Amino acid sequence: MQYEGPGTIVMINAQPVSIVNTWGSYVNINEAGNYLLIPAAGMRSIEHDFATDNTVVLTMGSKAVEGTVGPGAGFHVHGTGEFIEAGAEFDAMQAKFPWIRKVLKVNIKEIQQKI
Repeated sequence: MQYEGPGTIVMINAQPVSIVNTWGSYVNINEAGNYLLIPAAGMRSIEHDFATDNTVVLTMGSKAVEGTVGPGAGFHVHGTGEFIEAGAEFDAMQAKFPWIRKVLKVNIKEIQQKI
């Protein structure tokens, strides 16, 4: 996540599918807890979808990272999400990103390198 690139968050079970985007540099990684924290200014479509299914897939990558077949690496992150709007983690993220309304917390189940 140290190299800038887009990140896409997909609600794969939503009908229709909901998709939102962010930047890799916005994502905070908690390795010990195995989750990601992502600032949310909008993301209302996926927040609404969480009422029935909170399964998410994130796609992330950067051409600045060596991949499996040359320059560029991409990843799929599978997990479940929840929105937080209070507490120490929210406060820390809001200090970095004062424009947020909530924080998307993604509990990681699996990471796959695609290229």
